[in-house]
Amino acid sequence: MSQQISPIANHPPVRVIAITGCDGSGKSTLATSLVNHLAPQQPVEMIYLGQSSGRIGEWISELPIIGAPFGRYLLKKADNVNERPSTPPGAVTALVIYLLSCWRAYKFRKMLARSKQGRILITDRYPQAEVPGFRFDGPQLAKTSGGSWWVQALRRREQKLYQWMASYPPLLLIRLDIDAETAHARKPDHKLSALREKVAVIPTLTFNGAHILNLDGREPADTILNESLNAIRASLA
Repeated sequence: MSQQISPIANHPPVRVIAITGCDGSGKSTLATSLVNHLAPQQPVEMIYLGQSSGRIGEWISELPIIGAPFGRYLLKKADNVNERPSTPPGAVTALVIYLLSCWRAYKFRKMLARSKQGRILITDRYPQAEVPGFRFDGPQLAKTSGGSWWVQALRRREQKLYQWMASYPPLLLIRLDIDAETAHARKPDHKLSALREKVAVIPTLTFNGAHILNLDGREPADTILNESLNAIRASLA
């Protein structure tokens, strides 16, 4: 894995409650429950801040004739960067990865705009600039080194995107911890090796000094929800 990178600036925490954790830890369930409980009291909205590879895949798949197979090919190539980070991606693969990061940055800007309107944003995942790799919501091209001038230029631009996003810490970050075996039992379509990597790395992230509430994702959903609501009320107060 390449060296860690750090944010280049700091901003005051934004009115965002971010939920992070390994796949299968219960992020989506908690996010939905929080929105349902907070909505009667104040304007609240949920935003998914993953890389949304499906959206890019849909756009590519709509291209005439070569769309569907070409889209599947490119997204598979982009995913392979996780497995072979020492091999620099080709120009087209690097572009797809960069577009995925641009889409995440677009959603992040949308989140900031909604926050300035007085809304509370509940986000499923949150970008960081400490450890590279989409698996950890960091810059994907930073996992690689070398490549053509085009790939290197996209890598630098992607790093700046993540440094910019990471410079806006959330008001509260709820991290759901879980073991890889439990996560795999809940998400059997995910590779156990990838889940183990996430379980090892995600607890080490600081999210640029954000206030972090660590919860056990194996606890009952009601327990997790109540502890989260108490922490949110304290943060807002």
